[in-house]
Amino acid sequence: MKIVISYPPLKTKKGYPTLGQNRQFQYFRDPTFIYPVVPAIAATLLKENGFEVVWNDCLAENISYDKFVEIIQEEKPDLIAFETKTPVIKQHWKIINDLYKLRTPDYELRTVLFGDHVTALPEESFQNSLVDFVLTGGDYDFLLLNLCNNLQLEASTLKTENLEPGIWYREEGQIRNSGQFKLDHDLNSLPFIDRNITKWQLYAYKNGNYKRRPGTYIMSGRDCWWGNCSFCSWSTLYPKFRVRSVRNVLDEIGMLVERQKIKEIMDDCGTFPVGDWLKEFCHGMIQRGYHQKIYFDCNMRFGALSLEDYELMKKAGFRLLLFGLESANQATLDRLNKNLKLEKIIEDCKSATRLGLFPHITIMFGYPWEDWEDALRTLQLGRWLLKKGLAYTMQATLVVPYPGTSLFEECKQKSWLKTINWEEYDMKTPVMQTPIPDEKIMELVQGMYKVSFDPRFILRKLFSLKDMDDLRYCFRAAKKVIGHIFDFNRR
Repeated sequence: MKIVISYPPLKTKKGYPTLGQNRQFQYFRDPTFIYPVVPAIAATLLKENGFEVVWNDCLAENISYDKFVEIIQEEKPDLIAFETKTPVIKQHWKIINDLYKLRTPDYELRTVLFGDHVTALPEESFQNSLVDFVLTGGDYDFLLLNLCNNLQLEASTLKTENLEPGIWYREEGQIRNSGQFKLDHDLNSLPFIDRNITKWQLYAYKNGNYKRRPGTYIMSGRDCWWGNCSFCSWSTLYPKFRVRSVRNVLDEIGMLVERQKIKEIMDDCGTFPVGDWLKEFCHGMIQRGYHQKIYFDCNMRFGALSLEDYELMKKAGFRLLLFGLESANQATLDRLNKNLKLEKIIEDCKSATRLGLFPHITIMFGYPWEDWEDALRTLQLGRWLLKKGLAYTMQATLVVPYPGTSLFEECKQKSWLKTINWEEYDMKTPVMQTPIPDEKIMELVQGMYKVSFDPRFILRKLFSLKDMDDLRYCFRAAKKVIGHIFDFNRR
């Protein structure tokens, strides 16, 4: 059996879609490609179990739609699987319907969708397209293997009695499923990603997080040990947190250092494990000497680490720590269920920077309950942290209530949604009713990026330059910033 794992071309003038391995979705003028870890594991699993696998990322390779169809016609896969998200689901439905036309009496191409949107609304895709299967939950690498093992090509049938929970399919004209998905798979049983079959070089350079290149992504766990933020779409995929063993993660890092000569690794757990796991990991990085060979980046929560943790992480080779600031208003943090006190934001930024780490902060604007003064406080705090050198880089976005999140349910209950046209959930315009005009919300987002032109910010960056890596990184970051300012320009 031949399986294609694909990110097909998307017809749009909005920019480059950040689709794979992304908790939020945005179109960028300057391309940013994030290595899609779980789909890459799926490809590796299938290959190791005897299936023929084709990796087809038309977004990263800039392949046209006509060429994409030509590739599918030449490869003649038995199954083609797409990761999808809310803003592009309608385009994926159309692509699936186009692919259905390639079927003949002798060739039955089948299609699969997986991701947070179809996990939240699995039946919707069957009602709006000719899709054959939908995989729900975040362990779609395990589920895709299980599905393929139960497809009988000769008889064109599916052995439904052996399906794992979480798989949706058609049977006798009805939409059926194998039950509610479970997150009970052993992550340590997974093979290390075959980086060659998944074309890792496509994602190793065009990513603003990397100071040293080539870089790549791993995931030490799935997904966030807090996992209760009301806006996070991946809480739909991973309501239960699981983590790999320290040894397993360190072995993967060693393989990446030796085989691919990776110079920077981003761990994309929603929040990196802390406590004893973190300490064991840091000591392992030092004992194996990896701290001298790579930079290590991760997502982190404010309030999760002590000063001693930051010190140990610095020694272990950590560089960039990505923190979700989200808002400078305690009432908003509480409503988002962040479990965060406002004073910890500044305290942790000071602790991290004092020890030589680099905090990256994420900020959102457009909450339905925030007025102009509330939003302005967030803008001022974010700009102050950057100008003082307490935050190194940042990402500012609009709040998007993705289906499946508790924020989306709250919006439905309180009639906050302006639209349920999923294509508009792409951060190009606010989709929730707010006390602030849309134009002003977009100006707030742009205002965060424009801090890069503040003389104090520029001087601080110039004085922080230590080597050519720093200089090259600053030039790349400047290009990204200019692109983001235009990303949020409604005109």
